[in-house]
Amino acid sequence: MSDYLPHLNAVLNSTAAVLLIVGYALIRKRREQAHKRVMLTAFGVSIAFLISYLAYHVWPFGKMDTKFQGQGLIRPVYFTILITHIFLAAAVPVLAIVTIILGYLDRRAAHRRWAWWTFPIWLYVSITGVVIYVMLYHLYPHS
Repeated sequence: MSDYLPHLNAVLNSTAAVLLIVGYALIRKRREQAHKRVMLTAFGVSIAFLISYLAYHVWPFGKMDTKFQGQGLIRPVYFTILITHIFLAAAVPVLAIVTIILGYLDRRAAHRRWAWWTFPIWLYVSITGVVIYVMLYHLYPHS
């Protein structure tokens, strides 16, 4: 039943990445209200991803791990992407929440300082989530 969740997770990660880029472009154009709406939507999509991810991997009968089938030089490439993705993904909720709160409180200088770190890390995590999905389910699928 939950076999569709990895595909949903990839869609959610892709959507978050696009929204982050759109949100960044909007603030560069000084469209603050549109930026705020898009970034809050990106946060909502990321929360939906986290719920879906946990449903697939952790909740009862979840698949705790998915074995990577690639062999040779691609293995260290995959595991480098995976490890950096995991460590940075753990930081994203805190970074995003603090950045959002600072923006909401109109503490612009602090918001910008946090966003300077949050944006690239969050974007990296969203993109590498899709890369991991493609590697696991399309380039090197399970037999």
